[in-house]
Amino acid sequence: MVEVFKTNVSSPDQANRLLVQIHNTFIHYRANFDLWDCDHILRVKSTNGSIQPLPLILLLKKNGFRAEVLPDDPPVAGRQQMLLSR
Repeated sequence: MVEVFKTNVSSPDQANRLLVQIHNTFIHYRANFDLWDCDHILRVKSTNGSIQPLPLILLLKKNGFRAEVLPDDPPVAGRQQMLLSR
């Protein structure tokens, strides 16, 4: 399972410090940041089941950052279908 978060992490140094904490705290999670994305994305993949977003959000908050789960978007074809059905 993969969970995607919007964050306010802006520098590689901040991201690296957080990744060390995430990987040490959540041993079954693999995480990475996409700081080039306008939402400063944090992607987390679980190697052992589902992801619990709240503990990750709280870890970032404890370090002075914000994070929120980005909702899953329907596929583009599904979006077009929804627009046409209105």
